[in-house]
Amino acid sequence: MSIFLKNLSILALSLFILTGCHENSKEMVDLIIQNGNIINLETGKIEQKDIYISNGRIKELGNSDEIPLYNGNRLINAKGKYILPGFWDNHVHFRGGKNLISNNKNFLKVFLANGITTVRDAGGDLTPYVMQWRKGISEGTLLGPDIYTSGPKIDGPGATWAGSLEVENELDIEKALDSLTNLKTDFVKLYDSKISGELYLKTIKEAENRDLITSGHMPFTVNLNETVAAGIDAIEHLYYVMKGCSNLENTLTKQLQDKTIGFWDAMPLLQESYEKGAAEKTFASLKTNNIFVVPTLHIGEVLSYLDEANHTEDSHLKYLEDAFIKTYEGRINGALKASAERRRDRKELDAFFGKLTYDLNKAGVGLLAGSDCGAYNSYVYPGVSLHKELEAMVRVGISPIEALRTSAYNGSVFLKKDNDYGLVVKGKISDLVILAENPLENISNTQKIDFVIKGETVFNAKELLILLKEVEIEKKTNP
Repeated sequence: MSIFLKNLSILALSLFILTGCHENSKEMVDLIIQNGNIINLETGKIEQKDIYISNGRIKELGNSDEIPLYNGNRLINAKGKYILPGFWDNHVHFRGGKNLISNNKNFLKVFLANGITTVRDAGGDLTPYVMQWRKGISEGTLLGPDIYTSGPKIDGPGATWAGSLEVENELDIEKALDSLTNLKTDFVKLYDSKISGELYLKTIKEAENRDLITSGHMPFTVNLNETVAAGIDAIEHLYYVMKGCSNLENTLTKQLQDKTIGFWDAMPLLQESYEKGAAEKTFASLKTNNIFVVPTLHIGEVLSYLDEANHTEDSHLKYLEDAFIKTYEGRINGALKASAERRRDRKELDAFFGKLTYDLNKAGVGLLAGSDCGAYNSYVYPGVSLHKELEAMVRVGISPIEALRTSAYNGSVFLKKDNDYGLVVKGKISDLVILAENPLENISNTQKIDFVIKGETVFNAKELLILLKEVEIEKKTNP
């Protein structure tokens, strides 16, 4: 062998040894996701990166065409796939009484199987169980999304929803907020069925004084600008925003206070008196005060067409117990018994809300994607309805990247959890979804889920289907 070849062989052997030693000396991480297309929800840009995950957090991002930074106990090749933060459903309800506890608990797996790694529970009557589930999920003894909850809603005497904290005077406000603080709830949810306008505003102000996050409905006996001035942080549904966009808001508020008209009587009047100048002023106020709006477009559409749509063959009914489905009857019967005029008004309002949502987004108001799924909300199914909400946003003209931003990104900002969630970047908690196709090209691709990563736990598509199979309800058949 020539001296040249001998030296070359020695050099090659040395490089092999050095490389092998270097590889073996690399730090181990729990999971490496290789070659994935990461969608940046802030910029809308897509970058191919490797994601290194350790102890439930993103340890580092690396370039896919460079030498790996770490060794991994598990590898996922995500080439050609798209990676996002796990979805957030920013408006769900765990409720329906003790006979529906097990069905509500089953929904935890349904959420995960649909790529939803966090939910915001906007009030119900199962708070002790929700707290147990939340603890189990955080400790790793129960499968499910992270749960941020308001606990019981705050309303007035004779509140519509079971489990509500009823406020009849200022002392009741203190007691209610003390109760929620002791429960360690994540935000305060206000409802509008019975609470007086005066106590509603005082509740928001006192909650804000305590540095509590607030969201809710709004009694029509107050103006939207009063609610904004009181310090509310998010407005659930669009009825209340629409009220602030009317050039007759003061007049109609007085009629509502005098009880010469009711809530639903006001709807067409507010719609007809919508005025561009008033709307622009309201949008600017919402944006300036960093107030989020939860449009809940999907449920609006579903409920508006209950008199026409046939849901008896819906595939998602298989995850609902008969007792749960029975809670749907109230809204269904109400829709079927409504006059032709009221049915028409409801559909026109639904279309109007689509335009209002587009205008809010265009004006830079922060939106939150929420399904409003839960008992009594007919055919708005846990899990899939969040994806339907994103589709509804895109249908009214919002871009896919903006719609996606309303889920995990805006949701984490609203709850002040954005240090840990909302983007696929170094240091964030590793709640991720890996999609087979690009949701920026077609928003329905959010449902084409190949993997869900919940902290340190990985579910592939087959395992997600098993989660769903585990919570199917065996229906009784007549002999």
